[in-house]
Amino acid sequence: MSAAIITLCLLVVSNVFMTFAWYGHLKLHSAGVTTSWPLYAVILLSWGIALLEYCCQVPANRIGFEGNGGPFSLLQLKVIQEVITLVVFVIFSLWAFEGFQLRWNHLLAFCFLIAAVYLIFMK
Repeated sequence: MSAAIITLCLLVVSNVFMTFAWYGHLKLHSAGVTTSWPLYAVILLSWGIALLEYCCQVPANRIGFEGNGGPFSLLQLKVIQEVITLVVFVIFSLWAFEGFQLRWNHLLAFCFLIAAVYLIFMK
């Protein structure tokens, strides 16, 4: 498998863990799972999930970075990661949070993100 595909897959998995670490506790709270938990316990849970995120994010950047023989510049890695983050976040929010809706301005913002990816890969 190519370094680009491995990098992209690791970034997707990393961002799934990141989204659950950063926003999953809100869903758990609204579902009544963690309502009686002290804040430090919720933080420790999020850190545990974030550790899994870093176990994918760091290798993705090492494998994908052109300075290590990968196909992406530092800036390209960052833009790719941000686009994946927002896509994963939107999917998670649509699934987990009732009342979350995509509006025209969100879709326009995604078009700008696609334009950012295009522009960052231009020579």
